Amino acid sequence: MDTVDQELSAVSGLEPHQQLLESFSLEFTPDGGHVRWSASNHRHPRNWSTIRKSFDISIVIFLDLYTTAVSTAGSSAATIAEKEWDISHTLAIFIFVSLYLLGQGIGGVLFPPYSETFGRKKLYIVSTALYSIFCVVVGVVPSMAGVIVGRFTTGFLSAIPTTVVVGSIEDMFNSKGRIWLIFLWAIVSNLGLIIGPIMGTYITLTLGWRWVFYIAAIVNGVITLLLFSIRESRPSLLLVREVAKLRKITGIETLQALNPDHTPSLHMFARLALFRPLRLLVTEPIVFLVSIMSAVAFALIYLFTEALPPIYESFGFSSSSASLPFLAIGVGLLAGIPTRMLDNWVLARHKRKGHPFAPEYKLIGFIIGAPVLAGGLWCFAWTIPPRIPSVHWLVSTVALGFIGYALNEFDTVLAGYLADSYLSYAASGFAALALVRSTMSALFPLFGVRMFEALDANIAVSVLAALATVFCLVPRLFTKHGPQIRARSKFARYSLQVHRENGVDSEGY
Repeated sequence: MDTVDQELSAVSGLEPHQQLLESFSLEFTPDGGHVRWSASNHRHPRNWSTIRKSFDISIVIFLDLYTTAVSTAGSSAATIAEKEWDISHTLAIFIFVSLYLLGQGIGGVLFPPYSETFGRKKLYIVSTALYSIFCVVVGVVPSMAGVIVGRFTTGFLSAIPTTVVVGSIEDMFNSKGRIWLIFLWAIVSNLGLIIGPIMGTYITLTLGWRWVFYIAAIVNGVITLLLFSIRESRPSLLLVREVAKLRKITGIETLQALNPDHTPSLHMFARLALFRPLRLLVTEPIVFLVSIMSAVAFALIYLFTEALPPIYESFGFSSSSASLPFLAIGVGLLAGIPTRMLDNWVLARHKRKGHPFAPEYKLIGFIIGAPVLAGGLWCFAWTIPPRIPSVHWLVSTVALGFIGYALNEFDTVLAGYLADSYLSYAASGFAALALVRSTMSALFPLFGVRMFEALDANIAVSVLAALATVFCLVPRLFTKHGPQIRARSKFARYSLQVHRENGVDSEGY
């Protein structure tokens, strides 16, 4: 018998009043109609031990790292497979990369609201096991059909760690903790994007392109076993289970859990939950702008998987080492650590002054990152061949480091801004972002090759730099008008109400 059952048995038969609930660290809502968590309840995910939370989050973040690496590794596999099947490079990229990302975009809409209603753990386990199986399908089936089915399906399943991890972080950590956890998640996810082309290049040249997917199957099989040891973290679902046990042991059938995620039927779930990300995308200005900007920043990495190797081969790099400049982007990711320290300092200052928390307090990284991205792209555009053949390759590589810093700030800060703005429904807000991001990431490598061929690398990167320059206008929009935009949003207001009624913030911020 677990601890909860022992506590319930000890008070079996008591009347349903506040003293009874307090013995389980539960309490009535102000209207007395439902039972909710109390701030001191150690079974609420935000009050779990640091070791438990660190263990669970580490596994799912590593899962996201590896599935992300497998997504960009598809570009290296496509380069070899196109010769084996005698198909165009564009078609090979579509099959190995774009199909994966299109599947991820569809899964990104379906899975987050499902996890909010029915829980996270089962989704993680089932999806990772199936991911491993379909990686084997990609490698074993001796035709394009196997790759098409396998890559689309693994992309669809990869949406679970890609989009649900943010929800898991929101389940277990308050706003202060999310600063570092979302930063860590963004770094790890973006490192996956950067590691993928390097990993894919060396595996395909050494073992053949199919081994990219055999190794992925083995790694995800091991992760599947580890996922059995994590806990379910959705607070509303855990509360329903606690209250159900309480009713069963005490016989008090009138006790009802406060569960804003409850959907009485599949039809209601489809209407309210599955279409929630799409509704957020088209009706919420914050979600729309965040999705577009984050998607463009994220898709740049997929574009670079095609664009960077030819550029550095023109510098004299070999076909295998031409992917190594991706490491400069990885170094840039780590430069965000001082920015997170600045985030903490800003939050602490507002807390000392007694200001209520506002998501705009954590936009420092975006305010810095937007001009850095634009500047990095302009610098890169005009320090590379063919128009600037005399500048040493190190200069453009340094520019990639600044681009890496900015891309990670876009991911970290904008994902955090969604989490803080939509709170209990962060995963649905992020699903809208993921849909746009996956679609753009699928399209960028397809048109990117033609754009670089038609315009040459200098002009093509300048087009991207001009777009990034426009993004520099948005931080001011958020800092000045963000609170008013949220105040006019029915969904943001309701999300804040749900959070106050059902959330636990042991440290306030």
